[in-house]
Amino acid sequence: MSLAARAGVDPAANVSRHPVIALLVIAAAELMVVLDATIVNIALPSIQSGLKISGGSLAWVVNAYAVAFGGLMLLGGRAGDLFGRRRVFRVGIVVFVAASVLGGVAPGSGLLIAARVLQGVGAAIAAPTALALIATNFAEGKDRNRAMGTYAAMAGVGSTLGLIAGGLLTEYLSWRWVLLVNIPIGLCVLAGTAVLGEADRSHGKLDLSGAAAGTAGLLSLAYGVTRGGQDGWSDGLTLACFAAAAALLGLFLLRQARGEHPMLPLHVLKERNRAGTYTVLLLVGVGMFSTFYFLTLYMQHVLGYSAVRTGLAYLPFSAGIGLMAGIGSKLVVKLAPRLLITPGLAAAAGGMFWMSTLSPHSSYVGVLMPAMFLTAAGLGCAFVPLTLGAVKGVDDKDSGSASGLFNAAQQTGGALGLASLATLAGASSDNRLPHADDAYFVGLRTHDAELVTHAQDALTHGYTSAFVASALVFLAAALIAAVFAGSQDPRREAPLSRVTSPA
Repeated sequence: MSLAARAGVDPAANVSRHPVIALLVIAAAELMVVLDATIVNIALPSIQSGLKISGGSLAWVVNAYAVAFGGLMLLGGRAGDLFGRRRVFRVGIVVFVAASVLGGVAPGSGLLIAARVLQGVGAAIAAPTALALIATNFAEGKDRNRAMGTYAAMAGVGSTLGLIAGGLLTEYLSWRWVLLVNIPIGLCVLAGTAVLGEADRSHGKLDLSGAAAGTAGLLSLAYGVTRGGQDGWSDGLTLACFAAAAALLGLFLLRQARGEHPMLPLHVLKERNRAGTYTVLLLVGVGMFSTFYFLTLYMQHVLGYSAVRTGLAYLPFSAGIGLMAGIGSKLVVKLAPRLLITPGLAAAAGGMFWMSTLSPHSSYVGVLMPAMFLTAAGLGCAFVPLTLGAVKGVDDKDSGSASGLFNAAQQTGGALGLASLATLAGASSDNRLPHADDAYFVGLRTHDAELVTHAQDALTHGYTSAFVASALVFLAAALIAAVFAGSQDPRREAPLSRVTSPA
């Protein structure tokens, strides 16, 4: 029985009177937040030349956002439970828009990376409350399942649309507009929040020290991986980062287990299927972030695509995710989750193995386009059941924390995955040509065609090494889903969108 029912409260009391507008507002917010995780990717070469950012620091323009987003997501979800989801959602959008303005006018790399951290903070506040607001504003059953399907589609398509929009804005305006574009979108979302219903609030306090420990631990781990690849795994600072990460993440888990008001009630992870879902989401984040990052660099540095052409080249990815997310939202009420997640991730792994065959002279139509579509279709098939599985069966008072963990798993996986695979790609490239990334830009400046060709070959070797690693990660996620993801026929159980008490 749900907590609302036990208390004698009508679960539909706060359902929005304007469901179409409510869904548009929630979906637009999710689209903006997810889009910003990738929209900067297309502009990276322009940002690097415009602000004179070193190659080693460039990945942190992406990772700064992901670390803050993933590290503070649980705090954002808990804040929504305590202070009201609609109110916290508004705060998150305001912070996100303000950070976008700061980043858009940044004169140097330091302020830009700081703005990206602040954007991640805003996203961490807004994203989990957006998912929790679906449970508040849509009645359980078909309406909530449809809304969840739309949310899942935005989470997938938003990543690709960010790459397309980033190309257009960078090519025809400036890289700064990949950040400033959030201003009109954010203002429209804020205006639309008036139609959202509000849920009853939980009682308790925010675990600020726990949030700080968790975020600092993730940052230390990501930086340690990055530094280890550049300065050696026995480097003193590298080892100090790993030690700090172990201590801080251990402290975070200890506080969640013993704290009076944990951000992550560990009993949420005791249910086998839900724990498996979060593990799969973590691994999916590793593969997806790396796919976008390395494919973008491959298309611009090796194939010589412009920013716009690079963005448009991702249309098969967007089509694959959108198509299969729509089909998945219909199949998820008929098939057990693992029957969608496992083959979907296996297909995504196949697409990544296909990408690993790329060479400096590969055909877009013959290799790149079908490989991208296969990868995206597999991910789209898995997104809807993963989204539903993340919050299914969670007590009402923990729904914000569960929603936060859903997004945190993806962002944390993305941040750690990008740090790890960028290190792998760099090492593989340097084995072919020392300092291949620097050699590429030197060749361009000096018009040394032979050096550019050698550098492109080395860089491609590094990118394809990362694609092999991503494929293995997707395969591991598929195996975990086959064993731990939901196996029960949804036609024999309560509606997928129902939020129930563990008891």
